Amino acid sequence: MDGCDCIEPLWPTDDLLVKYQYISDFFIALAYFSIPLELIYFVKKSSFFPYRWVLIQFGAFIVLCGATHLINLWTFTTHTKTVAIVMTIAKVSTAVVSCATALMLVHIIPDLLSVKTRELFLKNKAEELDREMGLIRTQEETGRHVRMLTHEIRSTLDRHTILKTTLVELGRTLGLEECALWMPSRSGSSLQLSHTLRHQITVGSSVPINLPVVNQVFSSNRAIIIPHTSPLARIRPLAGRYVPPEVAAVRVPLLHLSNFQINDWPELSAKSFAIMVLMLPSDSARKWHVHELELVEVVADQVAVALSHAAILEESMRARDLLMEQNVALDLARREAEMAIRARNDFLAVMNHEMRTPMNAIIALSSLLLETELTPEQRLMVETVLKSSNLLATLINDVLDLSKLEDGSLELEIKAFNLHAVFKEVMSFIKPIASIKRLSVSVMLAPDLPLSAIGDEKRLMQTILNISGNAVKFTKEGHITLVASVVKADSLREFRTPEFHPAASDDHFYLKVQVKDTGCGIIPQDLPHVFTKFAHPQSGGNRGFNGSGLGLAICKR
Repeated sequence: MDGCDCIEPLWPTDDLLVKYQYISDFFIALAYFSIPLELIYFVKKSSFFPYRWVLIQFGAFIVLCGATHLINLWTFTTHTKTVAIVMTIAKVSTAVVSCATALMLVHIIPDLLSVKTRELFLKNKAEELDREMGLIRTQEETGRHVRMLTHEIRSTLDRHTILKTTLVELGRTLGLEECALWMPSRSGSSLQLSHTLRHQITVGSSVPINLPVVNQVFSSNRAIIIPHTSPLARIRPLAGRYVPPEVAAVRVPLLHLSNFQINDWPELSAKSFAIMVLMLPSDSARKWHVHELELVEVVADQVAVALSHAAILEESMRARDLLMEQNVALDLARREAEMAIRARNDFLAVMNHEMRTPMNAIIALSSLLLETELTPEQRLMVETVLKSSNLLATLINDVLDLSKLEDGSLELEIKAFNLHAVFKEVMSFIKPIASIKRLSVSVMLAPDLPLSAIGDEKRLMQTILNISGNAVKFTKEGHITLVASVVKADSLREFRTPEFHPAASDDHFYLKVQVKDTGCGIIPQDLPHVFTKFAHPQSGGNRGFNGSGLGLAICKR
């Protein structure tokens, strides 16, 4: 058996292969030396890099690798021991640095991965920020459109102009194919198509208010998408085949409807809604966006506010016109009343003059007659004529006083006078008439009644005389008593009325005058008419008398 030589024979050195290895080691060494230079340039230009020392270590590893390949160029030929030692040192250094670099990379790889994670996180945040910025830009654009629409809507206070402007501006801003407004009827049982953007309103276009789609719109304060086949969406004629468009609807609060009528709108509705319907172009894939629906909702609220302002303005204008008419009527009535008062005053002045002239003659002749020789009975009769003439003259003056009271031109003459003398004078006036009727007359003055007072003596006497004269007039038999006293402070409340509020004071006093008689009296039903001009009592006992005339009316005034 032949033996086998298993050892591969040595292959002689091929000059071509050695040449290729030599060239390759040269370029490897050149590349290894260039990489640290690039790293040094990167570290120098980088303002922030957290792993500079790692780069330095990695650069040393590459330099040693390049030095190893460079020294290896001398090993392809016969070389000295020094070259072998340098080659060995270079390889050992390379091994140490490469191991240290590998171990260091094990520690920094998680950090590098976290940097990558943060990079992805920042990227996602940047995308979210871009989306938010897009939303903000969309909102700004929506706000700009809202301000523009609000300005256009509020540029007028005519309600029909407001609604028409709203439809036109919404159609232009949102690129709508049609936009319409359904308003409630007077009865509130249906909605009527009142305004459209492009197509004419069909006569009798109305829908019942109890439809489910109507209730759905009324119950939501947001703009909602409704089917294109719903009755509310029938705001344009159907022509040909088309892709169904998206239709949105929103309620419009009618905050105040007063005398605002179109066809048969309600005059007043405490809480009602209209519906605005908006239709996108057909034959397109366009859909409603959220910001567009928000724009529609804001515009609906602005329309409601503008309609409310317009209603208030119209009401104020109607109230102003009514007030102007009333003022004109009042001014005309005032002028007519002033003319009537002047005519009455002129008439009274003329009549007073014509009546006073013969009355003055009677008074003068009666005074002259008293100066002649008369029997006691004749003298009493002449004195009665004289006093009656004076009383008649006073009544004539009462007519003028009443006219002055009614037009507010009566002035009181305030001066000091004898209060007791006033009552004695009144008694002297009524005694002659009372003696003819066989009536006894007396006066009772309270001890605390002041002797003198400050006031209008003539008006006080006139008042007491009128009341006493009525007592004489309405008393057939018996007696008449005139009582005068001062009202105590604790008794003032008894005399308070809606027109009279007495109050105690140190600089004046309240005079209480009572006229008591045995006449027929006044029934309770006639009491409210005691101070009425020319009032005639309705009770049987007072029939046959002429009534109170002007005296008590003047007394009260």
